[in-house]
Amino acid sequence: MTQNFTGSFTQQDPIPEAGIEAAIAVLRHGRLHRYNTAEGEISETALLEQEYAAYVGAKYCLAVASGGYAMATALRALGVGHGDKVLSNAFTLAPVPGAIAAVGAKPIFVGVTEQLTIDLDDLEAKIDQADVLLLSHMRGHICDMERLMAICDGAGVKVVEDCAHTMGSAWKDVASGRSGHIGCYSCQTYKHVNSGEGGFLVTDDPVLAAKSVMMSGSYMLFERHLAAPDPSVFAQIKYETPNISGRMDNLRAAILRPQIADIATQCARWNDRYYALEAGLRDTPGMQVIERPEVETIVGSSIQFLLLDWSDDSIRDVVSRCGARGVELKWFGAPEPVAFTSKYDSWTYADPQPMPKSDRILHGIVDMRVPLTFSIEDCDLIAQIIRAEVSAVFQAQG
Repeated sequence: MTQNFTGSFTQQDPIPEAGIEAAIAVLRHGRLHRYNTAEGEISETALLEQEYAAYVGAKYCLAVASGGYAMATALRALGVGHGDKVLSNAFTLAPVPGAIAAVGAKPIFVGVTEQLTIDLDDLEAKIDQADVLLLSHMRGHICDMERLMAICDGAGVKVVEDCAHTMGSAWKDVASGRSGHIGCYSCQTYKHVNSGEGGFLVTDDPVLAAKSVMMSGSYMLFERHLAAPDPSVFAQIKYETPNISGRMDNLRAAILRPQIADIATQCARWNDRYYALEAGLRDTPGMQVIERPEVETIVGSSIQFLLLDWSDDSIRDVVSRCGARGVELKWFGAPEPVAFTSKYDSWTYADPQPMPKSDRILHGIVDMRVPLTFSIEDCDLIAQIIRAEVSAVFQAQG
């Protein structure tokens, strides 16, 4: 009898009870806006920023409306504007080039390796084309950050890290988002903490932090932040920096604070599931599992594999056959973008140039979300289904 999987790939863990209680308290007093506080009260958002800064070891943290807003704010704080060029990954999701477009700049795409990280040789070849790199740790894969920073520092290129998929991850024990000048994180439902939407921006640079706070819409209330620079840093910045409102509210902050406190436990749970899936997929004929370096601390909230040099029809067949058995796979090589699987040549507003070497890799990327609502037994079954269907199609190809 053929087994099918009947679980959901979009069902999240419930919000922790402590977060629900805190959210209800905010709803009852009605002070949702981060600067609307009673006498002697510290807002949930200010406390969240302080706690997240401590978690990643940053001097400053700003909670914002989304990870995409955090990236655009980071670029603006660094002075990126209309007509400028920004280096970024060819393998990423639409909000990354979208953040570049939001400030009127143009992305210069850098290739992807078979480890699904930015191609550092290609970065080195293109490093003189821009002053900023918006680095996407796409699907949680972290490149050799020491080499990357050496390349960028040597060329005077500032680094913004998109850590939407790497909250809780690290490279050689340095938290993701803490190697570059600014780290940006997402709290969207399918990320490592869940407030529906939301994000963080962290930095050790007081000027970048002050500019970001002002842009978020602080209305000269920056002294109410616990994880912002000294008020003296704002002396001139407050008159020169436009308000591009993107604050986080106290309701989302209340939901997030218990999740930040428990993130290490959640990351360990994801990794248990990831490694169960990886073990079940290893040595599947025609499939290439992504090897993770020992110095990379991962958070396995999704898993990818490569079907290199397979035809379009064969990959579609794998996706279809797995889908018929309840396993939802996403293919990044489809000619037309579907849901979350667009790629650099889908974003025609960016005027992308052909990248044949990367196209070969992107064509073979198959991706799967790993919700914490899956059990280890679920992961074992899912791996069996993928293995069986990939093997069947591979054998049929001859």
